Formats: sequence, C-alpha cells, structure tokens
Amino acid sequence: MHIRFGYELLYSTPVPTHMILMLNTHLGRGQTYVIADKMQLSRSVPLQVYTDGFGNNCTRLELPSGPTRISADAMIEDSGALEPVVATAREHPVRELPFEVLQFLLSSRYCDTEVLMAEAWRLFGHLPAGWNRVQAICDFVHQHVAFDYRFARSTRTASETYFERQGVCRDFAHLAIALCRCLNIPARYCTGYLGDIGVPAAEAPMDFAGCMEVYLGGQWHLFDPRNNQRRIGRILIARGRDAGDVAISTAFGPACLQLFKVWTDQADGQEFRRVG
Repeated sequence: MHIRFGYELLYSTPVPTHMILMLNTHLGRGQTYVIADKMQLSRSVPLQVYTDGFGNNCTRLELPSGPTRISADAMIEDSGALEPVVATAREHPVRELPFEVLQFLLSSRYCDTEVLMAEAWRLFGHLPAGWNRVQAICDFVHQHVAFDYRFARSTRTASETYFERQGVCRDFAHLAIALCRCLNIPARYCTGYLGDIGVPAAEAPMDFAGCMEVYLGGQWHLFDPRNNQRRIGRILIARGRDAGDVAISTAFGPACLQLFKVWTDQADGQEFRRVG
C-alpha cells in the first residue's frame, strides 16, 4: 500500500523571526519511503537540522519578514496491516524500568498526575495489570470525553479534560497518559499523520493526530484513546512527555499562521505531483 502525506503552511512574519519546526517523520515497522518528506520553502532560508532530547528531528531557521510558504509532499510504502495488539504485554515494577523510561512516569505540563492520582487508583487500581488495564483506560477516556474541534484549547490539562469531559485528540491522549502514569505505567505523547484508511472518511479537514505510546513488556506500544481502535497507516512525527514537547512550530517572535493544510491518503494508482 502507498500512502501520500504532507503539509502546506504559510507564515507571515513582520520582522525576522527565529523558529523551530518539528515536521519530519519517523517511519515505523513495515514502512519505507518512496519519496522522502523533504521540507520545501518558498524563499531561500538556511536550515539547520538537529535531534532533540526525545530523538525527534527538528529544523531550526529564521524566517525573513513577509510571507513564507513551508511544505512537504511525500510518499511511503506501508504494509497495510493494522497496528498490533499484544494482549500478553505486562506492566513492569518501577525498579525494573530502564533509566530513560522513568521520565515518562512524572507529571508534566499537560499531564498533571497529582490532581488525578486518587481517581486513577479508584477507577483502575483494582484491574489486573498489563495490556488490558491500559486498554480499559483508553475505553474509559474514549467514552468519558466528547470530541469536538470547538472544544480545542491550547492550555487544557489532563485533569481539566477529566472534569470538563470535552476536548480534541491531544486532550484524549493527555488524560490517558496521566492516568497511566498515576498507576506507574510509563506513557508518552505522540503526534503524526493518521488518514481515513480502512475507516469511514471524516468530514472535518485533515489535521495532525495525537495519540500515546505505553511501555509494556520491554517495549513501547501505541494506543489511541481518541479513536480507540487499531488503525492502518499511521505515520509518527514526534514523541515527548506531552504536546508541549512536540509542537509543529515554535516561534521566538511574531509569526501569523495564515494557511494550514495537512493530507494523508492511500495513493495506489495515483499520479504524484509534488506540492511547493
């Protein structure tokens, strides 16, 4: 299966503005590039690429004053398989966890575990440890929170999502992550592309999708409390403690996003024309 994906962003900057972009993908198992997601700019701007502390690929640049279009149009070959279920994956006692995993047990900007600790143990502490308990958390979040783009708020924390019972995909992920961490299950935030492959097409415009990875059985496993089903063709961009670590753009000065387009579609038999 071939999947075409990409983005088109238009920023307007009244003065030269330094920025960090996090838009390059990390391919998963069963995925290979057919056409790499090379970033294209409408103006000649030097780019510096580096890897952050979570292993994400970041691009550092300074936009001159005026409008600048940033885009990529790429394609991968994907196995077409659903994301795997490993029902036997076990939880680890904290003493067994690798050092680099411990940070994903801690409270973070959007995953305020201190507020949710008692509720997490009341709701899920009695359940058998392991994959099925994490799935029970996802089931709860999926049913407890109403999804609507009108409910988007960049400052909403996991506990606010719990009590307000509304949000967007990042809020679903933050709440599930926080509940896992309260139970000493390492969990981290992920963002990426998720097309409507194998499911009914959504009417809303395409956007980047938030989900989570949970450390069970000695490795990271993906869960999606917003959709709460295994999906085909997800392409990850970045991972971090929460959405604050994986912003697609961070501007150190005035920058107005005037255009935002994202696409990811099954592309077998389609002619490829690069955007940008």
